[in-house]
Amino acid sequence: MMNGYRFRLYPTKEQEQILLRWIGCQRLIYNAKVSEDRYFRSFKRRFLAVVGEPIDQGYSQFKTELTPFLSEVPSQILRNGAVLWKQAYTRHFQGLGGRPKFQKRNGEQSVWLTSELFSFEPQVNRETGEILRYNLQVGTHKFSVGEIDYIRHRQHHIPNSIHISICAGKWFLSFSAEDDTVSLPGHDADSAIEAVAQELRQLPSDDLAACTCGADRGVAKPLVTSDGQVYDLQPVQKERIKQDREQKKKWQRRAARRKKGSKNQRKAYRRSARYQQYEANVRKEYAHQTSHALVADSKYELYAFEDLKIQTMTHRPKAKQDEKGRWAPNGARAKAGLNRVILSSAWGQVVQYTEYKALRAGKLVVKVPFAYSSQECAACGDTHKDNRLTQAEFVCRRCGHTDNADHNAAIVIAHRGVTKILSGVPLTKTKKTVRMRKTVGPERSEPVQTAQKPEETDIRHDAGDPCIAHKSMIQETPAAIPETPTTARSA
Repeated sequence: MMNGYRFRLYPTKEQEQILLRWIGCQRLIYNAKVSEDRYFRSFKRRFLAVVGEPIDQGYSQFKTELTPFLSEVPSQILRNGAVLWKQAYTRHFQGLGGRPKFQKRNGEQSVWLTSELFSFEPQVNRETGEILRYNLQVGTHKFSVGEIDYIRHRQHHIPNSIHISICAGKWFLSFSAEDDTVSLPGHDADSAIEAVAQELRQLPSDDLAACTCGADRGVAKPLVTSDGQVYDLQPVQKERIKQDREQKKKWQRRAARRKKGSKNQRKAYRRSARYQQYEANVRKEYAHQTSHALVADSKYELYAFEDLKIQTMTHRPKAKQDEKGRWAPNGARAKAGLNRVILSSAWGQVVQYTEYKALRAGKLVVKVPFAYSSQECAACGDTHKDNRLTQAEFVCRRCGHTDNADHNAAIVIAHRGVTKILSGVPLTKTKKTVRMRKTVGPERSEPVQTAQKPEETDIRHDAGDPCIAHKSMIQETPAAIPETPTTARSA
């Protein structure tokens, strides 16, 4: 199956400058496609019957006398930028995300290289035939970068494409490739999930409950399982994160006082990003260690987590106004502190890592409704807000059951996970497919008149020709645009 790899990359100073130029040019093409799409969608509001929007991978219109630097990079770099934009729009059509947005210059930057721009040359042991290492060659004959050193800390196959990224002054090599050591019960992830779920449904309810682990995620304790285990960051890690946050603020203030765009300001921002990177690395390590500890336990075959909407939970509060129209306190400062604690607890990463690790081990992770899980009694099932009057203690008002509140909630989540499995409800969703139809031949389909609100900018990709949008800039109607017949094209 496919597996992800991420290695440290060590380019030279000259290679860094070339890679940074490639990153900038690919980002420029992507942002230019976003800007072009926004222009045509705005133009469509006024000329709905005439204008169609170009959802294509064209980029040649951006290579003009104003952008001579685009000719200094391989054309595949520019093409890949347009392809990334097209892929983002396809995800939008499938309902998996919003429209493509502008990519910023700050933060982690990356460039996508396809097989024409790199090669892995293996160094083989002549006696044993074992591959000792790979030499990564980047560039083309005209635009050569050369060999770039990287740390290969585990075996991997040769990928079809790679991503080279830079974050806080450190370079990384990322790609996906086949991994012979990992296999799934089914042909793909969805079929594997349903196959494991079907095996668990064959177990008696008592045996299934015994091999189910429920996990409650909270603020004071990031993760508490139904067997009483508590997973949290180490005290030394919390102290270092606190110190690094102060150092990050200090270097941000220093960068703000330095000359804008200067080399010293870039150094200060890079120093600030390194302090932020430590916290991200600690959270990632904690998520990997926690997920490994959960999956490695041979007692459990099913793991149940609350289906928390973390993105919704960490939204900023809305502004408030009093009766006289003056802005009133809305608790934004306290909510920002809560959001920071939630995001630093790695709730989403723990579940994400546990899902794929459990599936590789032939186990399963399910998400259950979170409503009133902290107020439900694990012994009798009574649900009432008075059952949990304090943060740490749970006392059932019906049966008198007493337990730690987080532990009780974890047991309730485990019961809900068993119920969901035995209900037989499919655990995977049907994937959406999008087909963009285009009329072939000299005759074009007539534009469809639809009643839309002024603010609607939905794309009509089931009729019309995307090329009409480009040709409409010369003030011609679709009927007046000549088109070569299909037979002439084949000739």
